[in-house]
Amino acid sequence: MAIDDKTLKVGSNELELVDFRLYKKEPDGRIYEGIYGINVAKVREIIKMPELTELPGAEDFVEGIFDLRGVVVPVVDLAKWMGIKVPNENEAPIKKRVIITEFNNILIGFIVHDARRIRRISWSDIEPATFNTSSGKLDRSKITGITRIENGEILLILDLESIVEEMGFFESNLEIDEENLEKFSGIVLLIDDSATARRIEKEALEKMGFEVIEATNGEEGLQKLEELYALYKEKLKEKLKLILSDVEMPKMDGYHMAARIHEDERFKDIPLIFSSSISDAFSDIRGKEVGAEGYLVKFNPDKFYKKITEVLKGINKQER
Repeated sequence: MAIDDKTLKVGSNELELVDFRLYKKEPDGRIYEGIYGINVAKVREIIKMPELTELPGAEDFVEGIFDLRGVVVPVVDLAKWMGIKVPNENEAPIKKRVIITEFNNILIGFIVHDARRIRRISWSDIEPATFNTSSGKLDRSKITGITRIENGEILLILDLESIVEEMGFFESNLEIDEENLEKFSGIVLLIDDSATARRIEKEALEKMGFEVIEATNGEEGLQKLEELYALYKEKLKEKLKLILSDVEMPKMDGYHMAARIHEDERFKDIPLIFSSSISDAFSDIRGKEVGAEGYLVKFNPDKFYKKITEVLKGINKQER
């Protein structure tokens, strides 16, 4: 099953999710069907279980690796990662599939118990997850958002990036030699629903000399812009040097927020850079369509500092 989401309109505040299932056997013997989703923009394809080669020394939830057309892909058992007790195949309609994903410039496969369909959902219908429990049906899970589907059932959006971090596939920091770091002044509006991402990027921006104001989604980002305008009026552009925003966020995504910003005469000239885990071939193009000055894939320190410096120095040259 190949995935292609190029038809999704940029700035529509919608996303497409692959609906997949994980079955859990409860202590009383009942079978619980968990409904989950992953952004289509992160999905390359969905395949049947391949023959895996064991990866010595890996985490217990890493089932192994396999060759996908010349690329070695690690495969994670999502049920193991979440601490789920899986029923026997005669107790639940398990049809194991591997969802091949690409994000943070990494290919990784996730074993699920069934892949059902693609759902188109508005970000406004997705609520941020405010819980993180170590017991019950969500054992060891990390959830970034929830939304209701038919029959009042709840679909959970998993924080798959946290698995990659646990596996040590990338360093979630933006360390750099501060002595050689170009310094700036002014405010950066940092918008991201991930507290971890905000912490990492805030520390990096402060090293560059910026004051950082945070928001957790596109709606809140627009509210912060209004508050800043009320404070600085026409001098806002002198004070607010940059908007750095994630793309995937509940309530309002980065693309829709950017489209709104660039329709507003007060804000349209403030440079905006996207910083996202989505690393597909079309994200940079989508960003440009809504007026972004650049697109970064988390978390590459060299590219992070270079892009921000290029954008701000380029704007300064235009103003001079």
